[in-house]
Amino acid sequence: MFPRSKATAAIAVALTLGIFVVDTLTPYGFAVAVLYVIVVLLAGSICRRRGVLLVAAGCSVLAIVSFVVAHGSFDNQEALLRCVMSLAAIAITTVLVLRNERVTAVLSEQASLLDLAHDTVHARDMADVITYWNKGAEKLYGWPREEAVGRIMHELTQTVFPVPLPDIMAELLRTGHWEGELVHTKKDGGQVDMASRWLLQRDQHGRPVSILETNTDVTERKRAEEALQRAQAELAHATRMTTLGELAASIAHEVNQPLAGIVTHGEACLRWLGRAEPQLDEVRSAVERMIGDGRRASDVVRRLRELAKKGNPQAVPQSVNDIVEEAVQLVQREISSHRVMLRLDLSPGLPPVLADRVQLQQVIINLILNAIQAMATVTDRPRELLIRSGRTEDGQVQLMVRDRGSGIDPHVADRLFQPFFTTKPDGMGMGLSISRSIVETHGGRIWALGDAGPGATIHVALPPHPAMPS
Repeated sequence: MFPRSKATAAIAVALTLGIFVVDTLTPYGFAVAVLYVIVVLLAGSICRRRGVLLVAAGCSVLAIVSFVVAHGSFDNQEALLRCVMSLAAIAITTVLVLRNERVTAVLSEQASLLDLAHDTVHARDMADVITYWNKGAEKLYGWPREEAVGRIMHELTQTVFPVPLPDIMAELLRTGHWEGELVHTKKDGGQVDMASRWLLQRDQHGRPVSILETNTDVTERKRAEEALQRAQAELAHATRMTTLGELAASIAHEVNQPLAGIVTHGEACLRWLGRAEPQLDEVRSAVERMIGDGRRASDVVRRLRELAKKGNPQAVPQSVNDIVEEAVQLVQREISSHRVMLRLDLSPGLPPVLADRVQLQQVIINLILNAIQAMATVTDRPRELLIRSGRTEDGQVQLMVRDRGSGIDPHVADRLFQPFFTTKPDGMGMGLSISRSIVETHGGRIWALGDAGPGATIHVALPPHPAMPS
């Protein structure tokens, strides 16, 4: 028995003896034996069902003994009535104590079930004071129940919220629940990422009284997701470098053209200056063209550096049409050398999308090169490539790349975007898989359709930037 239980038992015994003495030896005209209900209540806090019944029976016997000793007979009707009232009070109190014990036992059993949960479960009142703390919380955070109960939750765990706490509480009061990710600090100072769920309890009058919070440790899962994202970024970068290698001739042509223009205009400039009377207007015009060619070469180099650079994705509002036009400039020589007729049908006024420019450019270049290669063996019809932008029925920004090549075999359509699957003899099977990963990371979707005639169409749909009207 714990020290607190021993002290309670001693008080109960002393109180019982005191009541018995007062009830037996003093001629008070009231039901002193009613005070035995206090003894029964004390017994309820330290005894189980059988012990409470024994204490109640003992108190009843003592009440009867006191009546017999003090009055000797049942002739005193007033004293007899007081004795009966005392016995009735003891009986009623015993019934209530036993009923409360059953309810307490049920609640204790339910609480023990919560202790079996691996997740942390705790309850707190509307002042954020912890009222319940399960074993899962003890194990994860490091504070035993005795230290946690009575403390302010978000001060104890130094909670980092995804949005201001008043906004969370407003949603909780409005809907009765809230879900999100929190960062908690443990007793040893370590931090954990938690997937948190809050439920609001109201009383019979609809007033909020407490909050039940369950938390799942997602620290390892988030680390795994970050590692996967890094691996995907590495693979995407490797694929971009492979693509640049395939486009080496096109890149050299794009850079050589403005460089050759600079040389030509520079020579012309010298000739105009070498005349007996220098033609300054012609010189100025030649210098302006040299500057224009220099900027064009600089733009080509800038785009190549962006495509080749290795870094974390930067999601900012982007124009899909601008990205398409830049991608087309990088593969222009491939388009020309394969005698492909390119047609751009870019819808004006499209909302921007929240995306990484280099990643989307990689997707578009890959789709264009796939379309060019699909038409490499076509000789009986024009090699037409259509790139169209617009809106889907649900308001997303859509990009469509359509070729007139060999089409898509229905038997492999479902595997087209799977890793390492390719229909090209020298293909790695990663281009479309990486494209799908990039598009889905941006919250969009990509799919392929075989056309009714020759060729195929790849569709990409991306959500518009949240801050922009859809």
